[in-house]
Amino acid sequence: MQWYFVAALLTILTSSQGILTTLSQSDRGYKYDYATVPFLAEVFKLLVSSFLLLRECKSSPLPRMTTEWKSVRLYPIPSIIYLIHNNVQFLTLTYVDTSTYQIMGNLKIVTTGILFRLFLKRKMSNLQWMAIVLLAVGTTTSQVKGCDQASCDSLFSAPIQGYMLGILSACLSALAGVCTEFLMKKNNDSLYWQNVQLYMFGAIFNMAWFILDDFKHELEQGPWWQRLFNGYSFTTWMVVLNLGSTGLLVSWLMKYADNIVKVYSTSMAMLLTMALSVYLFDFKPTLQLFLGITICMMSLHMYFAPASMLLDLPSTVKVAPEKLAEVSVDRTTDS
Repeated sequence: MQWYFVAALLTILTSSQGILTTLSQSDRGYKYDYATVPFLAEVFKLLVSSFLLLRECKSSPLPRMTTEWKSVRLYPIPSIIYLIHNNVQFLTLTYVDTSTYQIMGNLKIVTTGILFRLFLKRKMSNLQWMAIVLLAVGTTTSQVKGCDQASCDSLFSAPIQGYMLGILSACLSALAGVCTEFLMKKNNDSLYWQNVQLYMFGAIFNMAWFILDDFKHELEQGPWWQRLFNGYSFTTWMVVLNLGSTGLLVSWLMKYADNIVKVYSTSMAMLLTMALSVYLFDFKPTLQLFLGITICMMSLHMYFAPASMLLDLPSTVKVAPEKLAEVSVDRTTDS
């Protein structure tokens, strides 16, 4: 399976995630406990990964599975970060509107690039850094409303808690992605075995969150498993399945591509959502949307295009291979 096919599918699923989450709200709130959505999504991913691992074990040769404690003990780290991020994500939407949340979420583009360089020691050329900044600028531009609209001031009218939670969500998203990529590529273990470990700890920590919440409220509403599905609707279940499926695709990209591919997929999803809204909803395209799409397409080309397409040199000028390598895109993955 090619990475660009998975990236395209991730773009489609991510573009529907924000819409489904907003549709599941009632009076700017949730009738269900939003903390149950990440937990059920973790259970869904764990079941799917376990099934695929069992099927893989029946084949020959057997998949590689490292069971040493020094390896297994690392998997709770991204699970804890994802647990906090998923809950912060839902909480942020109770303070700010969807547009403001999406604009603040663009911070994760730059923070992912920084952490990608610091923790994974992946070198990027100056053109690639420029491409990442352009991607953040393009997605933000496409989401800014025109100044003649009455709601344009809403971007700066949210409570300070909303902005702080939005920044925290962006940083946690980048950190969780970098940690996950490190685990996925540190050895040649089966992807499904790595997923089972990752999602097992994710489900355990989500369950621990519910138990602590029960003790905090002294079981006023009964044990957590009795109210797990309270307030759930068809739309809520779609949010769960969408979040779970997105997580499975992300783990594949972390194994066989990298965090930057995931960032571009999710960023393109924002633009796809707005473009589809022109035909599906009462949404009028703006100049900012067209400018944002143009900037993002330029960024995409700058980051992934071969060096020969980015350098326009006279035929008499020769460039050392190592110089070309500095601006070429590294499409290989770390083992």
